[in-house]
Amino acid sequence: MSLTLYQYPKCGTCRKAKKYLESKGIHFETKHIVEEPPAREELEMMVRQSGLDIKKFFNTSGRRYRELQLKDRLKEMREEEMLDLLSSDGMLLKRPILTDGKQVTVGFKEETYQQVWG
Repeated sequence: MSLTLYQYPKCGTCRKAKKYLESKGIHFETKHIVEEPPAREELEMMVRQSGLDIKKFFNTSGRRYRELQLKDRLKEMREEEMLDLLSSDGMLLKRPILTDGKQVTVGFKEETYQQVWG
């Protein structure tokens, strides 16, 4: 199983996720979520595979989210518009995102990682 961790190096939650994976001996590749954000098609697939609402992929505590006033705007947006927005700016994505191409987790909760990734 080949895992990809989309992360932002300065993010404390991302560092916790990396530390957890390393402590369990789980091999993974990292991608800088701002420098190498997932492409629109990849994001669309991740949303489907995760089983989560697309709104869960937004970094609601981020500065860009607030600057763009997305709290109010998302209610009116279609999923296609949200995907375009998410794929245009890695800082809008909730992180970390961990995927093996079949399963996807967004954010880091040790219990979830344990359940999904072992």
